[in-house]
Amino acid sequence: MVAVIFGCGHGAEAGAPGVVALRRTCPVCMLLHETQRTRSELLGRVAAPHRRALAAETRVGAEYEWRCRRGHDRFRAPVIDVLTGPGCPKCGANAASPGAAREAGMPFMKHGLRVGTSMTEQRLRVLLDERIRLHHRANAVRTARMFYGRQEVWPDILVAELRIAIEYDDPGRSGRAHRGLKQGTDLEKDAALREVGWEVIRIRGGGLGPMGPYSVVCRSVTAAVADEVVRLMRDIRGDAAVDAIRRPPLVPDAAAPLG
Repeated sequence: MVAVIFGCGHGAEAGAPGVVALRRTCPVCMLLHETQRTRSELLGRVAAPHRRALAAETRVGAEYEWRCRRGHDRFRAPVIDVLTGPGCPKCGANAASPGAAREAGMPFMKHGLRVGTSMTEQRLRVLLDERIRLHHRANAVRTARMFYGRQEVWPDILVAELRIAIEYDDPGRSGRAHRGLKQGTDLEKDAALREVGWEVIRIRGGGLGPMGPYSVVCRSVTAAVADEVVRLMRDIRGDAAVDAIRRPPLVPDAAAPLG
């Protein structure tokens, strides 16, 4: 068996004989990045006797004993299930309860949400805000299933009045974002939203192809892209619903010189 040390520093001990060094991060660190967690957060959830082993863990299938954040009994599960699944069995059962079902689909403000926003996403938001009224009182939606360990999702832009989520996708600097397994995550997120009455419009840039029934493939985010998003909103919810939040067109000042 070959000993490996990853670019994140986890794995075999540096300098040990016969160790193969890889530039990429280990599977656990990759999953932590994708789920927007840190290893410190993960260590805070594992039972105390396992913290030293988990601090160096590289396998997402490795099993440990975990503490429930809501005070339920300890449970044993692999790292991947704790980060992407319901985690605690009792929490999973609660997610399917009638009370949770009543909240499914509700938008809400999640304070302290750590989600990076690119300049392109900001430009998209500005262009859309020129066309429809975007409220900033919600950044998350309750779901009827557990998604990456939480019963909620965090779309890039929410149009709560229409129950439409807008996502901007591009491959990023690595060229791997929103491709392969990560595209599967996007599809699961879209399915979780549709289950609770929302629809998703995806802006697909950087050479990404269409995904789902409402995709806008583009080379860059322009006014035409924003217009196409609004057109799709009309297809999804109808003219009357979109007109109710549409901003009036700008009327040029008659006294202002042209050109």
